[in-house]
Amino acid sequence: MAVTIYHNPRCSKSRQALALLREQGVEPRIVEYLRTPPDAETLKGLLERLELAPRELMRRKEAPYKELDLDNRGLEDAALIQAMVDNPILIERPIVLKGEKAVVARPPEKALEIL
Repeated sequence: MAVTIYHNPRCSKSRQALALLREQGVEPRIVEYLRTPPDAETLKGLLERLELAPRELMRRKEAPYKELDLDNRGLEDAALIQAMVDNPILIERPIVLKGEKAVVARPPEKALEIL
């Protein structure tokens, strides 16, 4: 079964997770999500597989999180998802998928849980 990693090559945790997968003999499909951001439907599917609410997948220390007031509890999930579509830097990484399983590989060793 194919493995996919939503990857940011500039992120050390993402690079470590990719290296761990390769050490296990897995050559995943790599999605550089900053270059090819997921659309809203894809993000909804990822959230379902991860069993996370949108805010739980967001990098809260990134500038757009503060600039867009995404900590506002009055925002609906659709608005948070759209913010991630428009600003993919907000998406926590790396996300590793295999079949219906998914994990945010932080720490990177979590990627091994779905193999």
